[in-house]
Amino acid sequence: QGYLVESGGGMVQTKDSLRLSCLDTGRAFSRYAMGWFRQAPGKDREFVAAISRTGYTIIYADSVKGRATISRDKAKNTVYLYMNSLKPEDTAVYYCAAAPHGPVVDIREYDFWGQGTQVTVSS
Repeated sequence: QGYLVESGGGMVQTKDSLRLSCLDTGRAFSRYAMGWFRQAPGKDREFVAAISRTGYTIIYADSVKGRATISRDKAKNTVYLYMNSLKPEDTAVYYCAAAPHGPVVDIREYDFWGQGTQVTVSS
């Protein structure tokens, strides 16, 4: 059984941009809707963005709307999260996840998770 591997995190400054990647190493990537979540220290994991299996339907959290772009590349079994105009409040561990349908906001709908990648935004 495959698993999800995130990459692309790091330490950036306010107003910088970055792109996170999530590689699905074994599952039937095209059969799953994909989502990005994040968890800041002491806070619950929260929804960031999600994309349908086909890539035609996308949803964003209000906190990142206009600053984030989620996309997927079927040939590379990879989903991306591009974020610009980063703020210190975007600091968190970012997780990708796979759901059998979607896109969905509810964390309980996601069956498979990656290990997370840290994003730190300094002011």
